[in-house]
Amino acid sequence: MTKNAVRAHSGAPLALDKHTPRAAYQQTDLSLLAPYMLLMMMRNVTSNGFVLEDPTNPGQYSLPGCVIAAPSFPANTPGVDQNYVFNWVRDAAITAIEIAAARLPVMIEGVGVETLNNYVKFAKICQDNATPTMGHACYTITGHARPWSEQNDGPGIQSIAMMQAYSQLDDEAKGIARDVIGKNIAYLLDVYKDPTTNLWEEHVSQTFFARSIHLRCFRDFSKNELGMDVPDGVASAIKWLETEIPNHWNGWCYVTMLSPDGPPGTSVMADDVGYDPNIDIVSAAVYGGVPVTDTKVLATAGHMRRLWADPASDCVYPINVEDQTRGIGPLMGRYPGDTYDGDVAHPVRGGHPWPLCTANFAELYYMLAREIHRTGKIPLDDLSREFFAQVGVSNEASPAAAVAALHEAGDMMLRAVVFHSDHYELSEQYDGTSGFEKSVRDLTWSYAAFLSALRAKNAPMPKAAKAPAAKPKLKVVEKPAEKAPAKAAAKTTSKAKTKA
Repeated sequence: MTKNAVRAHSGAPLALDKHTPRAAYQQTDLSLLAPYMLLMMMRNVTSNGFVLEDPTNPGQYSLPGCVIAAPSFPANTPGVDQNYVFNWVRDAAITAIEIAAARLPVMIEGVGVETLNNYVKFAKICQDNATPTMGHACYTITGHARPWSEQNDGPGIQSIAMMQAYSQLDDEAKGIARDVIGKNIAYLLDVYKDPTTNLWEEHVSQTFFARSIHLRCFRDFSKNELGMDVPDGVASAIKWLETEIPNHWNGWCYVTMLSPDGPPGTSVMADDVGYDPNIDIVSAAVYGGVPVTDTKVLATAGHMRRLWADPASDCVYPINVEDQTRGIGPLMGRYPGDTYDGDVAHPVRGGHPWPLCTANFAELYYMLAREIHRTGKIPLDDLSREFFAQVGVSNEASPAAAVAALHEAGDMMLRAVVFHSDHYELSEQYDGTSGFEKSVRDLTWSYAAFLSALRAKNAPMPKAAKAPAAKPKLKVVEKPAEKAPAKAAAKTTSKAKTKA
């Protein structure tokens, strides 16, 4: 049953007693959706046998390994004036990470996964054609630079993807990957301190997301198993980023765009623009090097959820209030002052929720649950209190209870994504009032984000930390009736072992 059919029940929560069938979205086993979402995503990845034609340049055909952002362009998507039939470096890398995680079958021994081999080779073509810098973000389906912005997180997340895919590449692709990664690292060592275009391609400054990606990239590369030497400067870059990222804290949230001229926590964006809190802080924790246990990240996330889910908020999405009656959601957007809905000619302030933003937020819940299980500690303080209260976790909650609550919160978000999808097809956005899909259709990143969240949900839990063992009570030794020799006094010892 699709969302359209389920909407006949939207006036009140669906009954769940044994006499009333549950709706489709209530029966869906989230853990089993990965193969379907993977197939949906793979429709946007070209190969030798699956070829696309450039909609604006007839006669120009895709090279293998191109990952288009979406098959939408104005002529085939009414109400949308954007063309997404291009290869964005960031989107392609996030997609490649999920392809690598899927462990696709190898048809011929020793040749690796063809899709990943193609991805690496196409990335090399784009890198060779990069202009004006290696941070160029967007390429045609033939691997030529399209006039667009420079986004320095791209080479970082591309390198992360290739390191994760490396064991599934053939020998030729491995050599190409090492070449691409080496050039990326050299480039990033020159620019990681510089301003760059932010995640949403709207402003240039010191961006939280790019810094987090750079931090993870340098960390991963510093312990790489690709046989590549780690150049001088990587260790100092890691230390510098670890010092600078906290400067984005303004006292109540991490600002996404830090002013290079102001004191710590000063956004380059005016308050009335509504650019903070921004979901890219959550995305930075999912894809980058900022820990999900950072209570400043959790504080920022808590503010976002309240803005879009609390009926008393001026920014609430009406569909989230309606979804509360279904026991699903909430859906998450980009930032409160958003105006983009696929049609830049007619901006509407407030924006709409995005499947990828919702999936990233769900993944934050799952990743945090895993860390709480591993450490036996809930990172609950004055900063993160609202975040945990939103899912029913208080000071009295046990780690096990917090893990269960966080998983349930993540599931509710993913169920909202499923419910508002069209037979599991995911567009870029959902309408904030009606909940129906809008903007460009079949966004590759939407599928990749959903798959990433499912991986976090289904990942085997690490070995839990053991609570310190209680010290055994001293054994009381009864005095014998007869007089004991003075030197035969009993000695009692106790040892308690603690394992972190």
